[in-house]
Amino acid sequence: MATITMKFGGTSVGSPEAIQNVVTIVSESAQRGDKVVVVVSAMSGATDALITSVNEAAAGNKWAYLSTAQKLRDRHEEIVNLFTPPGKDRERTVQDVHAILAQHTELCQAVNILGEATSRISDAVVSFGERMSARVIAAALRANGVNAQAFDATNLIVTDDRFGGASVLWAETEQRIRERLLPVLEEGVVPVVTGFIGGTRQGHVTTLGRGGSDYSGAIFAAYTGSDELIIWTDVDGVMTTDPRVDKRAQVLPYISYQEVGELAFYGAKVLHPKTVQPILNLGTPLRVRNTFNPRHPGTLIGRDPEPSATVIKAVTAIRKVSLLTVSGKGMMGVPGIAGRTFLSTAQAGANILMISQASSEQNFCFVVLDDKANEAKHAIETELAAEIARGDVDGVDVLGDVAVVTVVGAGMRGTPGVSGRVFTAMGDNLVNVIAIAQGASECSISFVVSEDNLKSAVVTLHDLALEAVSA
Repeated sequence: MATITMKFGGTSVGSPEAIQNVVTIVSESAQRGDKVVVVVSAMSGATDALITSVNEAAAGNKWAYLSTAQKLRDRHEEIVNLFTPPGKDRERTVQDVHAILAQHTELCQAVNILGEATSRISDAVVSFGERMSARVIAAALRANGVNAQAFDATNLIVTDDRFGGASVLWAETEQRIRERLLPVLEEGVVPVVTGFIGGTRQGHVTTLGRGGSDYSGAIFAAYTGSDELIIWTDVDGVMTTDPRVDKRAQVLPYISYQEVGELAFYGAKVLHPKTVQPILNLGTPLRVRNTFNPRHPGTLIGRDPEPSATVIKAVTAIRKVSLLTVSGKGMMGVPGIAGRTFLSTAQAGANILMISQASSEQNFCFVVLDDKANEAKHAIETELAAEIARGDVDGVDVLGDVAVVTVVGAGMRGTPGVSGRVFTAMGDNLVNVIAIAQGASECSISFVVSEDNLKSAVVTLHDLALEAVSA
């Protein structure tokens, strides 16, 4: 008998077919005697609809948020009616959905009157997708003979009050999960918990950032002592590259925490970048599997890297980024320029994805998402205004229409010639490399190319990864 935490993403709970698969997967595990914790996302599209409803309310469009509430009510009621037979449980679940959407309407009406939505109100509104999903899935499981109960993570995951991207308060979260969830598991109940959301000490709803349901799953896996965390999604596992870029993409049977962390950070959509953090020290096995193809074993993610026929395991890329370059002959040997640059970039709300510096110290460059590039440029030039006026710093150049390509593989560490193979392949295929970065861990190499060269770069490097998979 094992304890297993299963997280189901938006597409995994987004249709009757998908929900039937969820019910079957959880039921089979429970019947084997496993203790199962289920963590659910909102139904696919629900979070976007809720975000839009808040924005429309702030813009004064009352019809839009009322229409959204009606559509969400119809969608969730349809699932309840499909999976739950007539009776008290169906009525109670429908009433729960209605009550949640009544709160949605009330909050949107308040936003409509105020003409703006605070981040606290926005977090409360977008949480409704997960809250409805948890109740609907729990009811579907009960109708199939599973003793399931819905739980809101606002009472389990304790966070600070940075609404929109809250940080977890670990000690208090561990205490609450152990006190409130473990006894339920011991009683044979399958808790169906909302992903993506938490709550402050005062009980205000917070969110963990977009894609945070994976992170939630890992938190519950860690503090329930789960033997395994399974992320159920709509692909067979972690792929060697994005199949939309190269159709030859294959599922990796095994990858390490560090490798998958690099892939997630550098654009792979299969996992949220923070997912492995709560289970890293525990060494809890993590598996990525496909709700729509549950017989496929998926990808196992573990603590230790495994050797492969070639050192490159996978290739990924981030689009819609800009390269910012700070340069000037007066920068040489002057301490603090880079630190002030990065601090002002952070204060502009931009996350730095990659950094590269010339050894002469006359320039350095870094990558941010397109939508933050101009804000970052303005913030840096404001911070370095005195240096720019003296001519020590020339200013900040922004280069758009670029992408970051990353090759990942723990076997790259200490293996000579990897960078040579990568960049020789780029040169042979006439791909111009604009900037390069490699971390001290040597688990990945990242470099910037123009958007026009992205596909050629990924496909060329994917050839090296496929050698490992097919060997």
